[in-house]
Amino acid sequence: MIFKREIDFMGKRKLAALMSAALVVVSIVSLALNSLNFGLDFTSGTSVRLNFTDSVVIQGVNDVLADNGYDTAVVVQFGTDRDIRVLLPVDEATAESEQAEQALAVGESIAQMLEQSIGGEVILIGSDFVSAKVGDELAEQGGLGMLVALGIIMVYIAVRFQFKFSVGAVVALAHDLLITLGIFSVFGLEFNLNTLAAMLAIIGYSLNDTIVVSDRIRENFRRMRKGTPTEMVNTSLNQTLSRTLITSFTTLLVLFSILLIGGEATQVFAIALIIGVVIGTYSSIYIASNVIIYMNVTREDLMVPVKEGTELDEIP
Repeated sequence: MIFKREIDFMGKRKLAALMSAALVVVSIVSLALNSLNFGLDFTSGTSVRLNFTDSVVIQGVNDVLADNGYDTAVVVQFGTDRDIRVLLPVDEATAESEQAEQALAVGESIAQMLEQSIGGEVILIGSDFVSAKVGDELAEQGGLGMLVALGIIMVYIAVRFQFKFSVGAVVALAHDLLITLGIFSVFGLEFNLNTLAAMLAIIGYSLNDTIVVSDRIRENFRRMRKGTPTEMVNTSLNQTLSRTLITSFTTLLVLFSILLIGGEATQVFAIALIIGVVIGTYSSIYIASNVIIYMNVTREDLMVPVKEGTELDEIP
């Protein structure tokens, strides 16, 4: 006897819509009141990149910097276990132009300090000052990039499937991004260029999942002779559930590995993607499908148009 799985996803669609609406509202309120905890990539400060001859312990570097007056410095690992990046927030008492001129000297000073305290050779790879203007431009361009991506996706889905499907896909993507950003805002997690890259990756992952579900819904609308739109959507979701769960599970295994052993440089990237994968899996089931039902998608919307003269051509 073959086990037949039939989960009534759409039977809980109103509850899911209320829960999603609540999360989106909380995210928007938090973003409006608290904004995001922007990292040095989006604010002012000095970035010093160093290479050690031996493996370096982050805590040891933090202790040396704190003992020498760099209490606010943030040390992250990048590349190998011998490469670190020291982030120094902007000094409010010093003009930005002066800090930019002193960036190289600060980098050399830190490299010499760590070499004397920790031992071994410390090579200064680079020392740069990031101004607030550059950070504002990065934030603006990043936001614009996400909006353009959403617009292009909406056109693509409308052409490949149908306009109602494109609305559902874009609503699901906006839902995923807002909730992910909201979680970063509520918990004060650092938002840097790695996180921005994760946001764009979330768009791609969630879109792929939504397209798979949408393709099965379109196929069933054309193939199934009986059943309401809700029943056909439910059938489609059950048929794609195994694929959705397996893909999400294997992706999460990789992301948790990056989170646990990837070091601080990739930590926020992994956290953002883990949140995005979980929310994206949920939205492909309950948001995109929910929207097309509320927009009253019908079998006629998805039927293949018949070209004029086709019937005559088939007559022998």
